[in-house]
Amino acid sequence: MSILTIQTQDKTLESVAEKVLRGERLTIEDGLALYNSNDVLTIGQLANAVNQRKNGNNVYFIQNMYINPTNVCEAKCSFCGFRRDQDQEGAYTMSMDELLHYVGNRYHEGVREFHIVGGHNQHVKFDYYLDTVSTLKKAYPNVTIKAYTGAEIEFFSRISGLNFREVLQELIKAGLDTMPGGGAEILTERYRAKMSPEKASTDDWLRAHQTAHELGLRTHATMLYGSIETLEERLIHMDRVRKLQDETNGFMVFIPLAVQPMKATAGIKRRTSAMDDMKTMAISRLMLDNVQHVKAYFINIGTQLTQLALSMGSSDVHGTLIEERISHAAGALTQSALTVDELVWLIEGAGKKAIERDTFYNTVKEY
Repeated sequence: MSILTIQTQDKTLESVAEKVLRGERLTIEDGLALYNSNDVLTIGQLANAVNQRKNGNNVYFIQNMYINPTNVCEAKCSFCGFRRDQDQEGAYTMSMDELLHYVGNRYHEGVREFHIVGGHNQHVKFDYYLDTVSTLKKAYPNVTIKAYTGAEIEFFSRISGLNFREVLQELIKAGLDTMPGGGAEILTERYRAKMSPEKASTDDWLRAHQTAHELGLRTHATMLYGSIETLEERLIHMDRVRKLQDETNGFMVFIPLAVQPMKATAGIKRRTSAMDDMKTMAISRLMLDNVQHVKAYFINIGTQLTQLALSMGSSDVHGTLIEERISHAAGALTQSALTVDELVWLIEGAGKKAIERDTFYNTVKEY
């Protein structure tokens, strides 16, 4: 890492900055010092230095498509505006023909990844979720299937009677290539008991990804911040992901997700602040020292903050998406998709080099 001169009025950051510059691992106490500081420029400078060491000037994106085969869900998470009961207005579960029709109307030759998540629909069998993967893999054999969160793996285990390893083995046989990072929310039981009591526990989510890594899958990890969690819980979440990464090295990227306020008409006090978003991006980069990438997700924080995040430790702006539903159902005000040209414009406008990638961060094209 190049020598970085830190000039901060916040003396509590000096010892943290010294640890960062020496390449030492930060503790939860160090993370709290960062969160409690108002010197966001110094925090961002430290995170940018770490990111430069890991990724240079490169910022990555992918041409991908979001697919949500069903919004019927047994869980009633407090932050979700997407789910429906089966008999509720707006509920849907795509048949395989409907799935192929939906994808066929949106697919183009540049799409390299299908990102599949949906409701925990207990009214269909596990075979439905296997068929979703195999149907798409058969129709689009060259597209990577990124499907089903750690929470969905736990749900599949319950409805099928299979253990986590057997569930994942069946999905891999069907064509699963990787797992998204959702369903993590905040990995503490206090949070989960209040916000997502019907979903997988902290240990379940971590075990699902550990098992996936043992089976050769590389996966993603998210953190949904900005509701009832404490700052310490955010850091405990990061630390738990970091500890599993120490064991398996299976996570490719960490994705902080700002919680949405359920209604598009919600005022700014119901949304995360720009300061919190940028601090969380930078602190994620500083805490997750063993994860290669931290992703800025324009769906949750908007395009301008996504661009700014590229100087605050982020090395990924996600992808084209085609049509995002879940965050927008919860009140997101952002675009539901971006074009390649727009993503390249965002990256180059931040003084970075745009790299189109595949799911596994192999370079497809340099801009």
